[in-house]
Amino acid sequence: MKRLMLLIVCAILITSQIKASYILIPMGEDQKNHLKAYGIAYWALEKKAEVHWLLNYEGGSFALKNVMAIQEECVTRDVSYQVIPDAKFTAILQKISDPEKNMDAIKLETPPKIAVYSPTVNAKGEEVQPWDDAVTLVLTYAEIPYDVVYDTEVLEDKLAQYDWLHLHHEDFTGQYGKFYASYGSRPWYRDHVAGMEALATKHGFKKVSQLKLAVAKKIKEYVGGGGFMFAMCSATDSYDIALAAEGIDICERMFDGDGQDQTAQSKLDFTKTFAFENFKLVRDPMKYEFSDIDASSTRKVDMKLDYFTLFDFSAKWDPVPTMLTQNHTRTVKGYMGQTTSYVKRTIKSSVLILGENKPADEARYIHGEHGFGTWTFYGGHDPEDYRHYVHDPATDLNLHPNSPGYRLILNNVLFPAAKKKKRKT
Repeated sequence: MKRLMLLIVCAILITSQIKASYILIPMGEDQKNHLKAYGIAYWALEKKAEVHWLLNYEGGSFALKNVMAIQEECVTRDVSYQVIPDAKFTAILQKISDPEKNMDAIKLETPPKIAVYSPTVNAKGEEVQPWDDAVTLVLTYAEIPYDVVYDTEVLEDKLAQYDWLHLHHEDFTGQYGKFYASYGSRPWYRDHVAGMEALATKHGFKKVSQLKLAVAKKIKEYVGGGGFMFAMCSATDSYDIALAAEGIDICERMFDGDGQDQTAQSKLDFTKTFAFENFKLVRDPMKYEFSDIDASSTRKVDMKLDYFTLFDFSAKWDPVPTMLTQNHTRTVKGYMGQTTSYVKRTIKSSVLILGENKPADEARYIHGEHGFGTWTFYGGHDPEDYRHYVHDPATDLNLHPNSPGYRLILNNVLFPAAKKKKRKT
């Protein structure tokens, strides 16, 4: 009986100790796998665990009440963690609350439901685009679940089911990425054109550009109603160009069967865009560029010196941009894309620049609000592949578990869990 009582007392003491302690997942230089750490935070939210995001504390660390299952998950995913007593966690919170410290503690609430806007397969069951997407790569690697949606789901108002939307490498202007000069004779390109034309016809549009504009406007409604939209590469500038060119034909004959409006430039309406204004269209259909928003063809930056710097925001006064820029370094390696970076003179004054290459006078990472929601644009194609070409193999993130560039994507994924806004009804 005495032995049984001793075991019961020990069990109570152990349980009390676990309940009175926390798991700290550091996100500084000593973290073995930054990317999978975000997956742990998401997984814990799915399990209804309480997660604190400690902004600017050891690279944006996470703190969770100590549960053995979370420890086991960290071990399984090779994520560094520490078990700290309640008193130490209280001390960390006191340090963070110091007005002199640029830190803050944000409680994450519920895991955001994620949608990736991307074509999947054609009628033959084949992949329709010969390139990968950084966001789907890192979501898969971090083990964060997502659904794939495309034009049909958007037009059927199914975005309301999701908290966060990523726009895959896309051309919202209806010019098929302006790949005509380089890939117009390739089977994948022809299949893509045929598939998009069929989709436009299915939804009652005469042109793909009209379909894409309708989709862009639906996404704008989604953001205005409280959605969180994140876009990369050509899905950023082509999106705004499509909005500005509403009702104007900016596509040449090989894209939509008739010539473009020669006065299109003077008719653009920049009040309809999220991020950009006063840009000039690249009207030549043989040039692999949409407008002068993108600095890809004009920038003179040596690959070895291609870096951009993250701005340091006030965690207590500007928690949103602080969340979006959490990292273990303020200097991030640059990389190319169809849309690499944004010429600053084309960016609206209301837009918040999160990361820039100041010597090149270009922004790489920008953010803004629309209605009750927010949008974030991130230039480039793949943070760990400097110049990713069509048909290049996908990046193996097992080789880049601490990628600062990929961390910025995952900051955006967790952001909706911390910042809740009511949707319009």
